Formats: sequence, structure tokens, C-alpha cells
Amino acid sequence: MAASIESLLEEISSAEDPTEELQNLKTAVLSTPVSALRDSLRGQRLGVVFSLLNTNEREQIELCVDILDRMLMAFSPVDLAHNFRVELHGGLTHPNDTVKILALTQAINSLSKLSHSKPGLDTLFRSDLLKVMKDVMATSDIIRYRIYELMVDISSVSAVSLGYCANSSFISQLLSELTGDDILIRATAIEMVTTLAHSQHGRQYLAQQGIMDKISNMIRGADTDPFSSLYLPGLVKFFGNLAIMDSPQQVCETYPAFQNKVFEMALDPDPVMIGVALDTLGLLGSTVEGKQVLQKTGEKFKAVLLRMSHLAGSGATELRVRSLEAISQLLTLQTEQQTEDLLALTESWFHLLSNHPMDMICNISTQPFPELHCGALHIFTAIATQPWGQKLMISTPGFMEFIVDRSTGQTKEAKDAKFELVGELVSSSTAAEILGSQHYLRLKTYLKEGPYYVSAVASVSTEGAD
Repeated sequence: MAASIESLLEEISSAEDPTEELQNLKTAVLSTPVSALRDSLRGQRLGVVFSLLNTNEREQIELCVDILDRMLMAFSPVDLAHNFRVELHGGLTHPNDTVKILALTQAINSLSKLSHSKPGLDTLFRSDLLKVMKDVMATSDIIRYRIYELMVDISSVSAVSLGYCANSSFISQLLSELTGDDILIRATAIEMVTTLAHSQHGRQYLAQQGIMDKISNMIRGADTDPFSSLYLPGLVKFFGNLAIMDSPQQVCETYPAFQNKVFEMALDPDPVMIGVALDTLGLLGSTVEGKQVLQKTGEKFKAVLLRMSHLAGSGATELRVRSLEAISQLLTLQTEQQTEDLLALTESWFHLLSNHPMDMICNISTQPFPELHCGALHIFTAIATQPWGQKLMISTPGFMEFIVDRSTGQTKEAKDAKFELVGELVSSSTAAEILGSQHYLRLKTYLKEGPYYVSAVASVSTEGAD
């Protein structure tokens, strides 16, 4: 294959109309694994392909971009910076946007690597490349946001790298997009700011710039904006992530608009809003502090929990799955978290789901949809180590038999979910006493046999079975 690519490159360099040769080269490089491509390109310059970008022929440009996109994957970021700096620099100012994006993508790969050291940061932020990047930002939204992505990636490395990006004005320009007139751009900016908030130094910077207050005010003002549905989910996700990384109580108390909006969205008819609310409630409720924050809201949360239960039982499939997952997160308590108060809290929430919550979840678990089956099993897993949950299991007719019945749930995901449930029960210090020794021993046997065990009788009756 190396000879083939080499000969094709030679043919291209001597062709008057290289379209056919470029097409052949594209086919060759796309069919070659990147590792093999690396060997075939070793020692070769790709100048001939780069030079063919200097044309007005759209097809030729697109072929060159496709070829280079694949070929450049074979080089390390350091090699890109050393060997193709001039070509990539030229690509940034090319009149065709696809060439700009190609150059930008490859430049981002190499520049991200540079950002991990101070000399690398100096090379990036004290060179003419920075000016070129600022100039090309104005050419299109796509290019502008690829550069923002690069700056957010670099800023996330360390407080020092964030300082470089902030001093270059890229970050302040991104933050100004949060309140811009273009709603779609605003939504994209929120996603990037959320990524920036994943690091502690990023959160500190955003707080210093007043961004948390700004986003909280945007949530408050969403009621009067007819286009808020396009960016509101992003605002809520921002605070949801913030709450988990810092403190659910602090975030909910400091920015009450966030918590109020989540409850409001959970009761909204719009499935997009409901989905984001479910995910956020599950995220908040996955921590002890978050559970306590939700419990403090009293009747508000009870109404939301009832809605979640209704959606789990009869909503659209995607919302049913997300409801089940959120409920399982709300009910989960690690062994070390199982104080009397918290056990009473999760038990009360479980009984709020339905007059007969065990029957309700069991009914969902027997439906012929793997994702619903697994979602129901995750709820049983959540309560499996809690004594009140074990008491419900042993008092529900046929439930213990259901757990060890390998004929239910035949997908790998279902078998894994059932195995996880059995594992949680066996690991519990109260299970043997509450469930009884006979059931406990059957669970231990199930666990020892593994998730994919097939009985000897079943294997004999199946032709070709191992």
C-alpha cells in the first residue's frame, strides 16, 4: 500500500487535471489503517496535496481536504507543528471555509499539546499565529467556535493556561456571546462555558466574572423570552453540573431560580424540558446533600416525584427510561450513608411513587423493552442494600423467584443489570437475616455462576451449545 500511495502522489504532481488521481488517492488513504498510513507516509512531504488547494475548483479542494484530513491523522501533534506549520498557517487564511476548518482542526491538535507547558503557551500566545486566529474568527460561526473550543480546552489545563487565554481576550469574547442576539450562538456558548466550569480554577474565574449571576438572571428572564426553549436546557445543565462539583445546597440556596426552574420543567408538557429536568433531578439526588435539599422543598418535590412516577409508567419510551434512571439515583444510598433519617427519606420517596410501588416497578420490568427492563432493575438495585427495600422484596409474592430466574431479560445489558442486583443483595449485611437463608444461598449461587450462566439442561437441548 505504501508504494501505491507513493506512486499516486507522483502521478498527481505531474497531472494537468489531477481530479481522477486525487479520487484514486482518496480511496487509497481511506482504505488504509492510520497505523499503516503512518508507515507509508514516513519521510514524505505532503506539499503536493497542499499546493493543489490553491485553486477555485470546488471538487479539487474537497478531495484535497478529505485526503489531508485522513493523512494528517497519521502524524503526532508535535510533527504537525514542526513539519506543516507553514501549510496549516496558510490554510487558516484560505478563501474556502472547508480548508480553513481543516487547518484549524489540525492546528488545534498541535496547539492543545503545546498548552501543557509554559514554553508551549509562550509559543502560542506570543506569536503571529494568535493574530491570524483572531482574524479568521470573523469568517464564520463554525470557525469562531472551533477557536473557542481550543481556548476552553487550553483553559481547562491549569490556572496558568486560563490566564493566558483570558489575557488574550478570547474568553471574554466567548462570555459576551452568552447574552448575544443570536439565540443559537447563545446556546452553543453556554455549552462551552459549562465545559470551562468543569475545573475548579475555571469555576473560580467564572464566579469572579459574575457569570453565575448572569446565568441565573437569564433563567429568571426566560419566562418572557419566546425563544428561551432553545437555550434554557443549557442554563439548567450548567447549574446542575455546578451543584454536583461544588455543593448542591450552596448552589440551590444561592441561585433559587435554578431549582425552581427544574421543578417547573419537570411538570412542563415539552418533552425536551422534561428530559433535562429528569436528568438534573437525578444528578442532584445522587448525592446525600442533594437528597436533603430536595426533601426540604416539601410538597413541591412530592409533585415532581409523582410526575416522574407517571412518566416512568406511561410516558414516551425515552422519557420512561430517563425517569427510571432518575428515580434509581434518587433512591440510591451507599452503605456508609444509611443513617436512620436517610433510610426513612428514601423509603418515603419510594412509597410516594404509587400505592403499590413494588408492583408498579415489577410490571415495568416484565415489559418487552430491554431499556425499560434494565431501568426497573436499576431501581431494585438502588433499594437492594436498604433493609426496608429487602423487606419489601421478601414480602412481594414471586419477587425472589424473579430475581434468580435466568429466563427473563435475555440481552447482555439485562443479564448484567440482574447480576448487579444480585451482587448488591449478597453484599448487604442484613440480607441473609431479612431474606432468609434459603433465598440468600440461591442468590450466592447465582452470583458464583456469573451473569451468563446457562444450565446443563438448557445446553443439552440446544444444538451446538458448548
